[in-house]
Amino acid sequence: MKVSPVCRRGRKENIAGSSKGRTSLSESENFGSIPSPAANRSYTCIVIGNLLKYFLFALAVSSTSTAAIASGPTLSVYPQSVIQGEPIEIVVQNATTSSVKSISFDGKKLGVFSYQGLPTAFYGVDINQKPSIYKISVALSGTTTLSASVTVGARQKIEMAFDIPESLGGNSTSSANTLVSALSQENAELLKLGTNPRALWTNKFTYPLSQIIVTDGYGYLRQTAGVSVTHKGTDFHASVGTPVMAMNRGVVRLAKRFTDYGNTIVVDHGLGLMTFYMHLSKINVSVGSLVKQGQVIGLSGQTGDALAPHLHISVRIGNISIDPLKFMAFFK
Repeated sequence: MKVSPVCRRGRKENIAGSSKGRTSLSESENFGSIPSPAANRSYTCIVIGNLLKYFLFALAVSSTSTAAIASGPTLSVYPQSVIQGEPIEIVVQNATTSSVKSISFDGKKLGVFSYQGLPTAFYGVDINQKPSIYKISVALSGTTTLSASVTVGARQKIEMAFDIPESLGGNSTSSANTLVSALSQENAELLKLGTNPRALWTNKFTYPLSQIIVTDGYGYLRQTAGVSVTHKGTDFHASVGTPVMAMNRGVVRLAKRFTDYGNTIVVDHGLGLMTFYMHLSKINVSVGSLVKQGQVIGLSGQTGDALAPHLHISVRIGNISIDPLKFMAFFK
């Protein structure tokens, strides 16, 4: 009961800067002089108090670290059930990117990057992939492995009529064959585009237009003159001349005019993740340009086989076109 008042007084005198407090501490630190008993008690209490605080802090940090290590890495897969043509996000919790040797989907290694501080990978389910249960595997430093399963279901087949613009020959058999041939050539060129070996983005992906109105969805069959073509993208309402923005940071891999896709820009975001902007009226960037998220890269239009002004967006993961709206759901 006699010690507490001395401790409080010693701290108060020192903080307030009284001459007695400063003299006592000064004398106790001066090994050539002998401090008074009162000053010695005050100084000793301060030192013991600080040591106690450091000990409690160290104990708290140690307990937190131990708890984190004890929990260990875990595997998070979203969603756990998809249909053909949808993307999958794979995240390793309680681990660093450097500790992850590989992430694989059905034996195929995926590109691993850090997103929001966690090791992450994307997988694009092809629209024609066999419905089944697939295994996801993660190899970590040492001999630690993680695994999970994901179910891929069948996509409902929807067919709709599609008219070929008169500028491309109209709905004749010869025009339809010409369209399919041109699409084959254009897709072959798009499949050859290179990608950066590392992710070029860190922020969430954003939509390419300031106002989002979907006019045509992903995955249905367009039929004309006996020919069927799968719509592997999403169409958004956009009048001619509407600014089109890069969905995230990346490098322009293609900027040119196609017969069917019209004026097209492809932005590579690294590790095989690419966004495609089609039917543009104007292209504002060149191949090799580094673009920022939200940067205006072109203007929407009605070029190629477009029947009306709109913006067609495709998202590819490892050269697999997936549903752009499902991809954007990762970044809500």
